[in-house]
Amino acid sequence: MKTIRLKDGKERSLLRRHPWIFDSAIAKGGGDPGETVRVESHAGQFLAWAAFSPASKIRARAWSFDEAQRIDAAFLAATCERAVRARSRFDIRSDAMRLVHGESDGLPGLIVDRYGDTLVAQFLSAGVERWKPQLADALLKETGLARLYERSDTSSRPLEGLAPAAGWLRGEGPTELTIRENDWTLTVDIAGGHKTGFYLDQRDSRRKFSEFTRRLRFQRVLNCYCYSGGFTVAALAGGAAHVTSIDSSAPALERARAHVALNGFDAARADFLDADVNATLRRFIEEGRTFDAIVLDPPKLAPTAAHADRAARAYKDINRLALKLLEPGGVLFTYSCSGGISADLFHKIVASAGADAGVDGYIGERLGGAPDHPMTLAFPEGEYLKGLVIVRR
Repeated sequence: MKTIRLKDGKERSLLRRHPWIFDSAIAKGGGDPGETVRVESHAGQFLAWAAFSPASKIRARAWSFDEAQRIDAAFLAATCERAVRARSRFDIRSDAMRLVHGESDGLPGLIVDRYGDTLVAQFLSAGVERWKPQLADALLKETGLARLYERSDTSSRPLEGLAPAAGWLRGEGPTELTIRENDWTLTVDIAGGHKTGFYLDQRDSRRKFSEFTRRLRFQRVLNCYCYSGGFTVAALAGGAAHVTSIDSSAPALERARAHVALNGFDAARADFLDADVNATLRRFIEEGRTFDAIVLDPPKLAPTAAHADRAARAYKDINRLALKLLEPGGVLFTYSCSGGISADLFHKIVASAGADAGVDGYIGERLGGAPDHPMTLAFPEGEYLKGLVIVRR
């Protein structure tokens, strides 16, 4: 077994069971892509078994902190089983859910979502790439399913020295799927949609937005960066009189429009704009338009802390514009899915946006990802999605 030894003092995070080992922490040693290596402190103390990734700044990712543990197919199968069974403890009102959430489930770099009878997986690190066949078999055995589609075509794969990959790993079938979420029917394109096809992490927020709409009787709703219209459907299901949805993707808007029809809502209650969100919000302000409720769910603007300053300006601008468009007593659901923006920083950004807009508001709730996208005590980086419910004063 190959060994990497850390520089003096660099063992602290591993002693707290944080799974990442950066290249700058390593004094000597290495391995082949995805190979399991023994990680030792500068003094030679065992710290972890980890998957080595020679091309990545995260040079190794810990599998286990137990020196007696053997990293093999049986270990991976047991870890998959534990992750899948953990979902039965959560209140998931859908036949689509995340079954494996990377480091938070002890499988660094592996994302697995279930859409009805089909699994979709992303192998995003050298370690899980090396064990791909064994992981695919374990996942199908644990779920009792026969189909697994790979969507390892993200921008993070090259950072691991891995080429993009997509297609059926096990079985075959349609890539256009229909799922149930809460009381709604939605469709998912697992071959071409964002992420693995859909934003499952916003499931609980969509339900909450529908409940707010029903309770507060929103009449005019604005859904920005609407993608395939999940929040649009939620608002209409809650009784909104009219929803305006904006996105810069024509295919996403077509799917959103189809979702309105699929759930039996009158098409006259929904408008869809293929447009830039910032420019459209400015135009609405000039036109004197206002809304009872607004959803801001932009794409990732700060993948790492290094991008935080630039992203903060973008988040502040869209929140400032949205707050100007919000009626007194209206509600803003605003989000950041950027790992480089902490929950505390996001709060400060939105507060600064309110000050510039001349608007104050109550923080009704703090929001996060659905529970099948967990953060653990040892891995706070799992909390990438954060949101605020702002009630304008």
